[in-house]
Amino acid sequence: MNSNPQMVAALAAAERGQRVFPLAPGSKYPALHGENDCPRTGGCEGGHLGWERRATADPGVIRRAWQVAPYNIGLACGPSGLVVVDLDVPKHRRDTPPARWGGQGVTDGRDVLAALCEQHGQSLPQTYEVRTGRGGAHLYFAAPTGVVLRNTCGEKGNGLGWKIDTRAYGGYVVAPGSVVNHRPYTVVNNTDPIRLPAWLLGLLTPKPTPTTVVDASAVRARIRRLGPYVDTAVARETAKIRETGEGGRNDRLFASAAALGRLVASGALPEPDATDALLGAGLKAGLGEAECRRTIANGLARSAGAVGRAA
Repeated sequence: MNSNPQMVAALAAAERGQRVFPLAPGSKYPALHGENDCPRTGGCEGGHLGWERRATADPGVIRRAWQVAPYNIGLACGPSGLVVVDLDVPKHRRDTPPARWGGQGVTDGRDVLAALCEQHGQSLPQTYEVRTGRGGAHLYFAAPTGVVLRNTCGEKGNGLGWKIDTRAYGGYVVAPGSVVNHRPYTVVNNTDPIRLPAWLLGLLTPKPTPTTVVDASAVRARIRRLGPYVDTAVARETAKIRETGEGGRNDRLFASAAALGRLVASGALPEPDATDALLGAGLKAGLGEAECRRTIANGLARSAGAVGRAA
């Protein structure tokens, strides 16, 4: 009997073409170093790589990683070509459905999905399914071609509804073979993931919104007046964003925002100028405006917090 069943499960996922990375033993959280403590060696020699870009299907890499410890298994959905629908269950007695669902006999995420199926004249999809540690379910679907889906959460934005999250690019799930709080994640329908149904794709596809047009030449002119040091720093970070490939662009945008955030915190670079420069680069790289603004704000806030702590 193998003494490291998590390694066996990680290798099995890789055989299915899925890209995995280690989660801390007994946990849902990555066991990889973060941006702040990145050694800039190995795969990160050219810049920090987050979990999505380090996820792998290479058996040799997986064996070496899981020999260190019985890590749980994170499955990077986007690089694995998957969209995972996460059907959750209430966390406590007061975790009850909103009015929209309350009159339909809904008690959890599976009930909401069943109600959506009925509304759209569809049957409940039968696909690869994992039972989660808390008794919910992960439904795996093959991602559509030509469309890049991102994560959704509950009823926010283009989410599916109460107690349903989805994970695609930018998201991961805890894969079967993992154990969280002594509760295993287990396969309950071991079949190939079916293609994401068209009606679900329609619900999950973000509606087009007007995009801000950033006047790059005007932004560059403003920044040049701040001096060569700031001008060079902004040019370097925005170039990194534009040159980063799909799957790592959001991580790169955050890292560049954090880098320029140090100049903002020191007073050398006005925050509106930093935001405009980063936003223009993010939009040019193909990221959505809302996603860009959120990531930029988080990156700038990270540096502001670090400077405040140092003071």
